Amino acid sequence: MEKKELTGKLYDIQGFSVHDGPGIRLTLFLKGCPLRCPWCHSPESQAFHTELNWMEIKCVGIEKCGRCLNVCPHDAISPGKVKESLDGSGEIRLVAVDRTKCDNCGLCANACTARALYMCGTDYTADEIMERVRREVPFFKRSGGGVTISGGECLCQPEFTLEILKRCKEEGIHTAVDTTGYVKWEVIEPILPYTDIFLYDIKGIDSALHKQVIGVPNELILENARKIADLGGKFQIRIPVLPMYSDSAEVFDEIGKFCLELGDAVEVVQILPYHNLGTVKWERLQSNKPIFEAAIPSDELVSARRKQLEDMGLNVIVH
Repeated sequence: MEKKELTGKLYDIQGFSVHDGPGIRLTLFLKGCPLRCPWCHSPESQAFHTELNWMEIKCVGIEKCGRCLNVCPHDAISPGKVKESLDGSGEIRLVAVDRTKCDNCGLCANACTARALYMCGTDYTADEIMERVRREVPFFKRSGGGVTISGGECLCQPEFTLEILKRCKEEGIHTAVDTTGYVKWEVIEPILPYTDIFLYDIKGIDSALHKQVIGVPNELILENARKIADLGGKFQIRIPVLPMYSDSAEVFDEIGKFCLELGDAVEVVQILPYHNLGTVKWERLQSNKPIFEAAIPSDELVSARRKQLEDMGLNVIVH
């Protein structure tokens, strides 16, 4: 039997990234995540399968197009609401997607010339990814950058992640792994020799609250961080700032103490203030779940949390 080539499922590839590790980077976003952060700014990353997305703003209306109406084998596409066209020429009728009938076959997306309907999640081989990586090498060399493997949770596709890391290191490319840390240690241990830095999320120390809000406890996350540090791994710790969850001085004091426990392994702490730019992505999935929205943290609050960590002796940046 012919051996099947190893592939990874990605939902995005972002070049010239400057917030996902040192220098200019190519960030690979792998699909699938075991966490369910209500504020997730990339909800399309959560499911492990390729799925249909619907971008209303791109729909030109069934009067001009309507091709998707006739191709769905499950009658999941139907005429939807009426709205004013963007060019001001009059009203158009959009399409509606019945998610209870949709099986993500992609036929409607193939028929949609406006790309209002599109499939999120593409399978790539390691060769295809490395071909893209090599195009970015001049930027890496000039800036001290490299490749960041992110998600979702990239370690939920461990074989593919490890293969890309190995190939990057063989070609002298700096590597970063952006992870929640919520995976078995047996998954993390093999990638340690090929990972220059971990972009590691610490969303809180209180495990009961972590499970209540995010869906999983955090003992595994914290223990994995300790093991990485003990074996010489390096961190960029990432802390989200969410109203009524992780924006208090008490929470930052707890996370700061944990960072100090990790010692020299922590090269930098990155504060990530909540933003609402991801809300439109939730709308594209049409999941019928309430969309999380909260007040954006003030500059004064973020500055205070930064100073708090700096006063503890930590190197802090704000994104």
